[in-house]
Order: sequence, then C-alpha cells, then structure tokens
Amino acid sequence: MLSLLPERLDRMLLFGAHCDDIPIGAGGTLLELCRSHPGVSVTALVLTGAGSLREEEERAALAAFCPGAKLDVIVMDLPDGRVPLHWERAKHALEDLRQRGEPDLVIGPSPHDAHQDHRTLAQMIPTAYRDHLTLGYEILKWEGDLAQPSAYMPLAEPVLREKIAKLNEHYGSQRDRTWFDDETFRGLARVRGVQCHARYAEAFHIAKMTLGVAPLTGGDPGGLGTEPVL
Repeated sequence: MLSLLPERLDRMLLFGAHCDDIPIGAGGTLLELCRSHPGVSVTALVLTGAGSLREEEERAALAAFCPGAKLDVIVMDLPDGRVPLHWERAKHALEDLRQRGEPDLVIGPSPHDAHQDHRTLAQMIPTAYRDHLTLGYEILKWEGDLAQPSAYMPLAEPVLREKIAKLNEHYGSQRDRTWFDDETFRGLARVRGVQCHARYAEAFHIAKMTLGVAPLTGGDPGGLGTEPVL
C-alpha cells in the first residue's frame, strides 16, 4: 500500500456539522498528526451547537484531541438537522475561512454521508477548497451509509484507547445514544485495520488527487527511489 503524505503540515482545517463529528471521525488521526507536528495550526469550524453545553464539550474535546497545536475553534448556531435550509450562512463561513490562507490538509465529512447536515457540509467543502488534500471521515450510524474508503490511518491500540477515553470524557451529553459506546468505536476501527494490514485504523474518502513523482535517487536507476507523494 502506498503512503499518502502532505508535502508539509503547517496548517489543518477541520469541519464538522455537529459537535463531536470531528473527534468521532478523525480523533485518532488528530492525535497522531498533532503529536508528529508540534505547533501545527488547527482551525475547526462546527456549524451547530453555539451557546449550549455542546459547544463547551466541543472546545474541551478539540483541545484534548489536538495536543500542542495552535487551535482556533469556531462554533456556529445553525439548527441541528436543518443545515440545508441555512446553506448560505454555512457557505459564507467556509468562504471566510478560505480568505485566511492555504491549508495543507482539510478534514471533513464524506459527501455520501446519509445525514443531511453532514452531506450538505461535505458538498460545500470542495467549492471553497478545490485544490487541497481533503479527507472525508466516516461516522457509523443507523442509516448504514458506510462505503469502501480509499485512505487509512493505522492506529496503535494505545491511541485508539486514548481516543475512546477522550470521547467518553468530553461528550457526556451523548452517552445515552445507542451508537455512542466503546464497542461501536472499536469495532469500526478493527474492520478498517483489517483492510490496511493494521490492528486498528481510521478510514477516509478522497474525491480527487494528482500524482507527483519524486526525483530519482542514486542507486535506483530502474525505479522511483522513494514512495510517491500524493
């Protein structure tokens, strides 16, 4: 399997329709990336939950999931379940972020997600970030909308355990949800791990990439010399 690596990682953008979407879909990946790139700038935009307990949970959670990062969290007050009806406000928020500079990596929901809020946000992201490495995370839920992913982040067992512990610690308001439990998070991570020759993994969807070939190195005249950077 080839490695998918950004050329650099100075700035990440995270998008979620609801408080908890980002850590559920990409919490282990955030832990790994932020620890591997101390001081990385991380901006998170969440469309719903402003002024509620959910916002408090989200700010504390993202701080925990982005250790050592320069973190900026924006939580909007769009109504849960009604994001498509507030398309213009959400689109303006994405465009405002776009004016702040070029991110090296964008992480958000997947466009095939069955939840209308997730799907609407996912469809907006490429309209503002057309030439960026964008990973679409997945969230297991009742609708049964899981599709075959195209990119994987292998997670060591301690990292997955830390992810699950932080989800339970910071999202107390969600503990009565039938899908919010250790078995759900561990089960999906185990399936994705099998698919990438790892014990556990988070998986992502990528809509479009270009291929770049690294210069040949000495001693390897017949091959690429290094893994391609995608």
